[in-house]
Amino acid sequence: MLIRKLFKFESAHIVRGCTSRRCSRSLHGHSYKIELLLEAHALDHGQMVYDFGLLKGDVRDLIDAFDHAITFWDGDDADYIASCQRFSERWISLPVSPSAEQFSRVIFRLVDALLGQTDMVNGEQDVRLHSVIAHETDTGYAQCFREDAYNPRMGEFELAQISFSAQIKREWRDPQLFDKLLAGAAFINRLPD
Repeated sequence: MLIRKLFKFESAHIVRGCTSRRCSRSLHGHSYKIELLLEAHALDHGQMVYDFGLLKGDVRDLIDAFDHAITFWDGDDADYIASCQRFSERWISLPVSPSAEQFSRVIFRLVDALLGQTDMVNGEQDVRLHSVIAHETDTGYAQCFREDAYNPRMGEFELAQISFSAQIKREWRDPQLFDKLLAGAAFINRLPD
């Protein structure tokens, strides 16, 4: 069975190397919609795949990091990156281009790692991330499946290569969230405060 949770954020980027001149040479923004599709073949004690309320904690914090942030590729022009960091307190540096395709892969890998390190406490069984859909516009989206998220032909990266600005980290309920995720710390499956 699949369940779906929708998240929304506003974000700006430049996608270098794409065909469209406007997209590749001008900073611009989108109203993103991110769909997480979780799957399981058994239900928990509440007869659910996974309680939607649980996705309002650390998962939401990771996705909300992109809201009102500028996202850039760490291989972009050094002056551009410095300007992004100087003029925006909310920025994210990615080891891949911030296209819809790569947004779906990055978010898949972040959420997958978080779920993989979560102690399930309500009888959840074999819950896993099925796919992530990143809607860049109302008419266009990219959908990432597990085989896409870890496919080196789509761009290799490690989570440790992602950088979140200090302001983004301060706004998380747990400012150490990303550091704990990278360290493989266990997360408790509980509703947010």
